[in-house]
Amino acid sequence: MQSRALLSRLPLIAAMMLIGQPAVADDELKALRAEIAQLKQAYEQRIAALEKRLKEAESTPAPVAAAAPAGKVSAGSDFNPQISLILDGVYFRDNKKGGSVEMYEHIDGINHSHEHEGHDHGGLERGFNLRETELAFSATVSPHFDATAMMTVSSEGDVELEEAYFDTRSLPYGLKVRGGKFLSGIGYLNAQHPHQWDFVDQNLPYRTLLGDHGLLDTGLRLSWLPKTGNWYTQIGFELLQGKEQTFATSGEDTPTERADGNPLAATAAGELSSAKAGPRLTTLFMKFGPDLGNDHALQFGGWYARSNQHQEVHDHTGENPAALVHALEGKGKVWGLDAVYKYDAGGYGGKGDFKLIGEYLRLNKDLKIAFHENGALVGQKRDFTQDGIVLQGTYGFLPHWQAGVRYDATGLTKNDIHGPAGKIRDYGKSDRWTFALTRQIDHFSLLRLQASRADLWVEGEKEKVNQIFLQYQHSLGAHGAHSF
Repeated sequence: MQSRALLSRLPLIAAMMLIGQPAVADDELKALRAEIAQLKQAYEQRIAALEKRLKEAESTPAPVAAAAPAGKVSAGSDFNPQISLILDGVYFRDNKKGGSVEMYEHIDGINHSHEHEGHDHGGLERGFNLRETELAFSATVSPHFDATAMMTVSSEGDVELEEAYFDTRSLPYGLKVRGGKFLSGIGYLNAQHPHQWDFVDQNLPYRTLLGDHGLLDTGLRLSWLPKTGNWYTQIGFELLQGKEQTFATSGEDTPTERADGNPLAATAAGELSSAKAGPRLTTLFMKFGPDLGNDHALQFGGWYARSNQHQEVHDHTGENPAALVHALEGKGKVWGLDAVYKYDAGGYGGKGDFKLIGEYLRLNKDLKIAFHENGALVGQKRDFTQDGIVLQGTYGFLPHWQAGVRYDATGLTKNDIHGPAGKIRDYGKSDRWTFALTRQIDHFSLLRLQASRADLWVEGEKEKVNQIFLQYQHSLGAHGAHSF
C-alpha cells in the first residue's frame, strides 16, 4: 500500500523538479521522505529474511529415502532393459525345386557333412518363410557393467539363446572385458546378426569354414583401445570354451556301431581321447584405421584363432555302405584378413553413400586317425586346408534405395586333404555372384530383392544354382545404432 501511495504522487514530484520552485509545503516533503525510508527498511528486512532461509537450507542435510524391502523391485532403473524384436520374412524360389538349400549345406570341402550343433539362419523352403525372430534385451546394470541377451525363436516356436554376455564400463587405460556367450570379435562380418547383413544369406567362406552362425562360443574377451593419435586401434584376446566349432569340437564318443545298422568291422581299432578342460580355443585380433575426416572411413583387420583339441567322427555308411567309419583328433587353426571402406555422402536418405568390404579366411586342421574300422590306419596323419574370400559393396543410388553386389568363393586356392603319401583328395572351388536391391522404408523397416547365381561342387558334381529372395524386416522397440 505504501508503494502504491508513493507511485500516485510521482507526477507531483516530477512537476516540482521541472518548475524548480517549492510547489508544496515543507510538511508534504517530510511525509514523502518518511514513506521512502519505510519502504527501504521493509525491503532490507525481506532480503535479510531470504538470506537467512537460504543459509538454513544449505546447512540442512537432504532426507535419506528409506531402503526398499528385500525381494521387491522399486520404481526407477532397477529393471530398465531396452527390448527389441526383429521380424524377418522371406519369399524364396530356386531352379532346383527347393533342393538348392541342401546343396549349400553339403558343398564339397574339408567340413563336408560334418555336422555341428546350432541353429541355421538359412533353412528355407520354396514359397513364404518366416525366419528366426530375434528378441534382444540390453541394459546398464550399474555404473560398472552393461548386459545383453539375445534369443532366437523359430517359426515352430523353438527358442534358443544366441548371445548372453556382460561388458565392463569403467576399466582404466582403454580396457574392456566381455564375458558370457557371444560372437567373436574376429573379422568384420562375424559379429553381425542376420538383421545387420546387407544380403539375405550368409557368405560362403563363413558358411563353409566357420559355420552359418560364424564363430560363436562361451568365454571371456579382453580388448584394449590404446591412445594412438589419429589412428583408431583395437587389440583383442579371447579365451573360449571351444565347443561345437568347425575346428574346435571336443567330447565326441568313439563309434560303437555303423549308421547303416551293421556291426563294426572286426579289424576296428583305436579310440578318441577324453575331452580336455576348457578353455580350448583362443583368438587374437587387431583392428586399426586412419582418421580420414568426417566423410571417409577406412579400417583394416587381422586375426588368428587356434584350438588345442578338435575331434571329428565320420560315418557315411547310411549313404554308402562301403564306407568305413573313422574318427580323427588333433588341433585346428584359422586366420583371416579384412578391410572396410565407407563413404558418407551426406545426402538425404543415404543417397551417395558407399561401402566396400573384403575378407579372406584360411582354415587348417592338423589331425590324426584315432579310430578306424581298418585298424592299420590308426595313427596316420591327415592335414585339411581350405580358404575362402568375400568381396561386397553397396551404394545408395537414391534416397532410401541401396544396390549391392557380392562375390564370394570357398576353396579359392586350397581345398584339399593330405596324408603321409601326399594329397588324398582335392575338392573344387565353389563360387557365387549375388545382386541385391534394398528399399529402406524407414529406420525400422526394409524390403529387399536378391538374386544369385552360383557354381557349387556337391558330391563331386558341379551344380549351377540360381536363387531369388524377396525379404522384409521390421524392428520393434529399441534399436540403437550399429558399430562400425
